[in-house]
Amino acid sequence: MAEPTELLWLARTFGDTVLERWSHLVSLETPSGDADRAAVFGRELAAGLSATADRVEQPPGPGGDHLVAYWNGRESADDGSPAGHTLLVAHSDTVFPAETVARRPFTLAEDGDTVTGPGVFDMKGSLVAVELAMDLLSRTSTTPRRPVRLVVVNDEEIGSPDGSRLVAQHAEGAHAVLGLEPPLPGGALKIGRRGVARVRLRVSGVSAHAGLDAALGVSAIDELVDQLAGLRATAAALPDAALNVGTISGGTRANVVADHAEAEIGLRYATAETERALMTALLEPRPVRERARLSAEKLSHRPAWAMDPANPLAAELTTLAAALGLSLPLGSSGGAGDTNLTGALGIPTVDGLGPAGAGAHGEDEHASLSSLLERAALIATYLHTH
Repeated sequence: MAEPTELLWLARTFGDTVLERWSHLVSLETPSGDADRAAVFGRELAAGLSATADRVEQPPGPGGDHLVAYWNGRESADDGSPAGHTLLVAHSDTVFPAETVARRPFTLAEDGDTVTGPGVFDMKGSLVAVELAMDLLSRTSTTPRRPVRLVVVNDEEIGSPDGSRLVAQHAEGAHAVLGLEPPLPGGALKIGRRGVARVRLRVSGVSAHAGLDAALGVSAIDELVDQLAGLRATAAALPDAALNVGTISGGTRANVVADHAEAEIGLRYATAETERALMTALLEPRPVRERARLSAEKLSHRPAWAMDPANPLAAELTTLAAALGLSLPLGSSGGAGDTNLTGALGIPTVDGLGPAGAGAHGEDEHASLSSLLERAALIATYLHTH
């Protein structure tokens, strides 16, 4: 069995191999919802993980196949380890449209550490780190203490409308959840996330001639404007709430009272109490105009995962990192991800275990090779010892 420092030393010998693998995964583009490209990427990822995994499955979804990989834990219970598996959560999709890599290919900077390219930070570097972590354990004849499951969904960047069911399914019975999303600035782990939701609000009114018979009509647009003003007031009264009207449409012509209107609204909230208040206001709307009809549809939803400074899983990881000579700060994220679900369920959860970097979703997206190697060693050490 390998010592933690041995795993870190070994990881650092794989720089060239990691760069080659990282470049290859970035070259296989995976825009959300592209089932054909998801299939190509999924086959490649499954092949890489199969080198160490005991089983790899690719459950289907509307946007293509997801992936679940399994590794057995030590069979003997002589060490007194309790039941439960360790769940690793990741995603394969990126926000970039196909052909982005032709314009902005995977590149290693002159410093020999910084890599750039679409998806290097969010989050194909994390997938390479997991492959390396499991390879480190295999090469040192080291078995994870507990069974390990890796869930890689292909729709996280659009809210995991299908992938969330897989995360929920495999979270059942989990001892701990390690999220492989990119870390906060400075490489900090995430021990809390704001919740997010998208809701479509539709209004039906009554059309009429805007000049001759305006009183006979009911303007769906006017009703929608009043509803949105009320929702903004509700959000403003809650200290941890944010509301954004992302799209709005309705009506036909300036001389016709609009008989339809709708808006897509984004919500963010840090606590379950604020979430309930916002969702009640949106999903149970009351019309201002007597003949207006309202309907609301929840498009996506992630619960708030409140930050706990005493997070025991984070304490374990920071202790392990210190033993490796690594610093591991902690923080809370304003964005949401698949670990919102497991954190909100009360399962010990930490996210942000991907390699350090910055610029997610942007032209300057970049990540650190040395950080990837360190994170792989940290993940392998945790899986072996916990």
